[in-house]
Amino acid sequence: MTDQAKVTLRILDRADKEILKLTRAEKGGVYDFQSAFRQNPNTPSLHFKRLKGNSRLFSARIGKDHRALLLHVGNQDYLLVSVKHRSEVYDGIEDKYSYQINRVTGGIEVVDLSAVGDSIVGRLLPPERQLTHTRVRPAQVRPEPAPGVGDTAGGEPGGQKDVERPLFEAFTDQDLVDLGVVPALLPLIRRIVDEDELLGLAEVAPQLTSDVLLALHDGKSVEEVLEHVTVPVKADSPVDPEDFAAAVARPATQVTSDDAALQAVLGESFARWQVFLHPTQRQLVDRVYGGPARVSGGPGTGKTIVALHRAGHLAARLPPGDDKPILLTTFNRNLAADLRARFLDLVGPDLVDRVDIVNIDKLASRVVGEAGASRRRRTIDDDAAVREWAAMLDEVGERRWDAEFLAAEWAEVVLGQVLRSRTDYFKARRPGRGRPLSRADRDAVWQLVERFTKRLDDAGVWTWRQVAEYAARTEQDRAAAVVSAAGQPTASGSLPRYRYRHVVVDEAQDLNPAHWKMLRAMVAPGRDDIFLVGDTHQRIYDNYVTLGSLGVNIRGRSAKLTLSYRTTRQILWTALRLLAGETYDDLDGDDDNLAGYRSLLSGGEPVLGEAVTWADELKLISGQIRVWESAGDGSTSAGDGSTAVCVPTRRMVEDVVTHLEASGISAIEIGPDGPKRADGVHVGTMHRFKGLEYRRIIIGGASAGLVPRGVIERYQDVDPKRYQQERARDRSLLFVAATRARDELAIFWHGRPSPFLAAAWTRRRAVGSSLRN
Repeated sequence: MTDQAKVTLRILDRADKEILKLTRAEKGGVYDFQSAFRQNPNTPSLHFKRLKGNSRLFSARIGKDHRALLLHVGNQDYLLVSVKHRSEVYDGIEDKYSYQINRVTGGIEVVDLSAVGDSIVGRLLPPERQLTHTRVRPAQVRPEPAPGVGDTAGGEPGGQKDVERPLFEAFTDQDLVDLGVVPALLPLIRRIVDEDELLGLAEVAPQLTSDVLLALHDGKSVEEVLEHVTVPVKADSPVDPEDFAAAVARPATQVTSDDAALQAVLGESFARWQVFLHPTQRQLVDRVYGGPARVSGGPGTGKTIVALHRAGHLAARLPPGDDKPILLTTFNRNLAADLRARFLDLVGPDLVDRVDIVNIDKLASRVVGEAGASRRRRTIDDDAAVREWAAMLDEVGERRWDAEFLAAEWAEVVLGQVLRSRTDYFKARRPGRGRPLSRADRDAVWQLVERFTKRLDDAGVWTWRQVAEYAARTEQDRAAAVVSAAGQPTASGSLPRYRYRHVVVDEAQDLNPAHWKMLRAMVAPGRDDIFLVGDTHQRIYDNYVTLGSLGVNIRGRSAKLTLSYRTTRQILWTALRLLAGETYDDLDGDDDNLAGYRSLLSGGEPVLGEAVTWADELKLISGQIRVWESAGDGSTSAGDGSTAVCVPTRRMVEDVVTHLEASGISAIEIGPDGPKRADGVHVGTMHRFKGLEYRRIIIGGASAGLVPRGVIERYQDVDPKRYQQERARDRSLLFVAATRARDELAIFWHGRPSPFLAAAWTRRRAVGSSLRN
């Protein structure tokens, strides 16, 4: 019998997709097969044999009706590359499979030529086009001619039929191979004529080939695809095209060999993200970093997935113990609860118990509580703090600054930077604050800050910003004690130590400076200390930071995810247009962008529509819900929680709920803790949609004066920097709302449309799209 310890069976991700299509009983047969194979592949009932004329491909029996195709990686290491019905396993099938080590990624790629060759052409093309293939739809969307312009019987002047050109004719074979495309697929790629055919190939082609072709089809240049698609998955060391043992261990070979993960895949208890990561994601998860590292990327690119896997990767390498040396944190409690649930599914209860999963304000409150500083004090939110500032300014007759400005100066500069004295404030940098302050101004502001702080103390209240600032000071003192002790026990005999060994942060763009000061002090500077993921294009709070100035130096340790798994390319295009003309920072003083951001999914164009009044727009909203429901495939309905309506204000939420209920559509409001029920159409303000996802979303009230808020116009002349920041924040809210939609998006307004819609609205008119009015 073969030595069990030396037998490894891994499942390639493409085989996993085939397994998911099997019945429950057939999946059970696959599980029985993999268990028996790992114990002894030469068991007679498995009929394990090498395919004729091929040194690496083998077949084996799975039950009575299916066969496993396996690639021999080396020694007793095998890769399950496909599960076929026995009727498909015929003589010569070994000639239908191409396998190689990709010279760019170093990963193993297996191509079923029978699936992507003549059969895919036959499935997607009419017979008259299967032999000669010359017509193609260009990647770029071209404006449709106005009615009557160039209309002839044949569609071309003079009655000539429009002849389109091959989709990828502008790119040489060498271009495609250098970008990572499988050479065996080049003849077929030259025959692809439109997006439907391309998407058909993308379903079965290796990951990098699909990514490259779809990015080129989206209009990206060879240079852009190289930078954003190919380079991020390039192997870290030279690739030996014959070393399959090394190739199977690289991130580009998307496989699993873990027993629990295999069982989960077959039993459908795991989502695919829990087992298979995109090679770019896997590299970021497994890498050893010399200090703080950041991963950015647009909505739906898997940043949270990477953070969860990173926390699991670090937890799996901890020495035995019952402590919690890893922190996994995010901005609000809803997101933290979601992280806990998903992390439990990913790693199981044992590793969950080694990770402290808590939202950032609760963590700060815990630190403050341990120090005994929170007794008999009530916490108020930022809006209440602004009202207190306004009341105090009225009492003292101060007119130089308004309450909003002073509240932000106090929260973002004084508290955010943990400034402990007037002298510290005089020397402090004020990034993102816009309005300059002289030394005399700072002296006056500091006096007002001291007066305001005493006012809150006397009332027995404080703000969440104050809690974070106090926690940061407490942890800084603790870190100083660790450094001072330098391995020497304290009077009690114990060694002072940092609170955590590793810190992982999700939604990093929403944390304020005091949060970062606290986190920096909670973990010793060094290897794998802080790992953060976020996207400043989704910043919806007034938290502007430069991480380097706060002790979190990410220079040289930043990476970007560009592939969206959530939404269609059509919705993505519209969402990106909403950001047109705005600049965003990268959390470290430089500009950030979403260059290379793309999706592999395709769907219908978003609906854009206008109404005269808000009452008319409400009818548009209910009408669109009815349209989607009547056009659906029956798998979902308006009342199953897969549809949502997003509006700018609480009052508009109330109006939408009332209107939908009166129209016979069940409507559920999204509160601070999420939707109050899972069913119905969910309705909430834009802030409530952070972290949520729906198949269909309607954004209502996208009107000038609402998006962006009309109130910010007062800052345009007196404080241009603040005006720009407030405007960018409102634009980000609209962007976040649009990118919560997976399949369908509608944007409505009444009166004048939001200026943020200009690019999307112009483009829709240019291509002649019909809008519902």
